[in-house]
Amino acid sequence: MHSSPLTHHSSLHFRALPPLSVYVHIPWCARKCPYCDFNSHEARGAAPEERYVSALIADLEQALPEVWGRRIYTVFFGGGTPSLLSAQAIDSILAALRARLPLAGDAEITLEANPGTAEAEKFRDFRAAGVNRLSLGVQSFDSRHLKALGRIHDDEEARRAIELARAHFDNINLDLMYGLPGQSMEEARADIERALAWQPPHLSAYHLTIEPNTYFHRFPPSLPDDDTAAQMQDAAEDALRGAGYRHYETSAFAQPGKQSRHNLNYWTFGDYLGIGAGAHSKLSFPGRVERVMRIKHPERYMEAAERGAPVQERHDVVAGEIGFEFMMNALRLTQGFATRLFEERAGVPLTAVLERLDAAERRGLIERDHARVRPTPLGRRFLNDLLQIAADKRR
Repeated sequence: MHSSPLTHHSSLHFRALPPLSVYVHIPWCARKCPYCDFNSHEARGAAPEERYVSALIADLEQALPEVWGRRIYTVFFGGGTPSLLSAQAIDSILAALRARLPLAGDAEITLEANPGTAEAEKFRDFRAAGVNRLSLGVQSFDSRHLKALGRIHDDEEARRAIELARAHFDNINLDLMYGLPGQSMEEARADIERALAWQPPHLSAYHLTIEPNTYFHRFPPSLPDDDTAAQMQDAAEDALRGAGYRHYETSAFAQPGKQSRHNLNYWTFGDYLGIGAGAHSKLSFPGRVERVMRIKHPERYMEAAERGAPVQERHDVVAGEIGFEFMMNALRLTQGFATRLFEERAGVPLTAVLERLDAAERRGLIERDHARVRPTPLGRRFLNDLLQIAADKRR
């Protein structure tokens, strides 16, 4: 277990603890996608569902002293592919949460699902278990591109899964990707149009990026050039805007009132308790912020939980890094952040990041007044440059 002391405790003054979310990591998937760098593992045979649920509950028990009595506003089952689990397993996890922590009556409870036939047949039971928001990893409606991405579903299964999702859920998200191997401008536009035909309350459109430690990093596919990918992004934004969607985060679009409350809590520097193999937590305490990560490998995680041993390692966030962490999240939002929220959630005055804000403004990446700091269209397009300025600890 690693621990590093927090310096300058006295400089952190939180007006109130931020909202609390819970993230539950399910680390198995049917097949590892060649672009995926998440903590996911192919389930060779059935996943050890009962054993893993017991480990999650033991993990939650260990964490209770740090969140005791705090209300949960959102729950998110991510992975991997959480829809590989049975509805009974999801129900057991939610029951364990409700028995130990107060869950808001209108809590948003999201589950990520694969559009494959076996998972789609469980949608009704997931809804009955308490899930009220479903996120479908469609990625594309073109079977050729789905095959190139290593997805196990085809375009027909994607359409069928959306039909079933709409039958049982009022609130769904569709994940799409653009800039795919061999994808043309017309094909990217067609994917967006097909998604919009379903009128999903929320749509995420991600640019495929090649991450280290992935199959695509070792064997790079031929991707559209940067100019074409930028045109794909512009076309997606135009189509979604024309359909009445609000572009509220770098890759996220929503109908009015349908923004992801869970992800908004991340981006506005709320607190979150992560349970499950490799899950991360960020928790605020008087005078300090604590980061925690669970044991990454599923087998070692379950073994530790069964022994009653700690399943996490933790470190405190140094006071001088808090403002940078806040901006790294909040500047992903189209509307940026309110200055009062910065001081409330970061626990430091805005002057702590004034030099970084000045540098970003000189480059035309942000605009600000006394009440709000927001990225400009240029800052949204060159988000990595903007975040690099926010992260520059020499300033």
